[in-house]
Amino acid sequence: MGQDGDRASERAAIERRIDSWLQALRNKDVDALMAHYAPDLLVYNLAPPMRSQGHAIPRQAWKDWFASFDGPIGYELRDLRISHSYDVAFTTSVNHIWGLRKDGEGVEMWIRVTVGLCKIDGQWMATHEHVSVPFDMNTTKALFDQAP
Repeated sequence: MGQDGDRASERAAIERRIDSWLQALRNKDVDALMAHYAPDLLVYNLAPPMRSQGHAIPRQAWKDWFASFDGPIGYELRDLRISHSYDVAFTTSVNHIWGLRKDGEGVEMWIRVTVGLCKIDGQWMATHEHVSVPFDMNTTKALFDQAP
């Protein structure tokens, strides 16, 4: 396979990995979701702490978040961009999330996500995940309703 074929093959592998991650999220399957993350994962998430390393905090955050929803979680990636070499990649997307909380409150929000991946033992693994939202510069209020 030539260089272009190798690049296309790696991109397809990354896309399959993203699809698998999405399926795990939509199924609220914490174990399947965490299988996409490298052991030394570094996370900059919306919820505290400011940063976390490893699986413990993200695993608990996913459990708590899933448990807060009554029924399915809608999750869609928009404007997905993938940049990669043979063993390092990053993705960016604007993600749409919706669902119904256990307290009856409807949720609909937009977030920005950047994921750094490394190919480890032949598998694309997320080593860094950064989630953010824009905010109003005058009020410092997060703007979850900013659709692309």
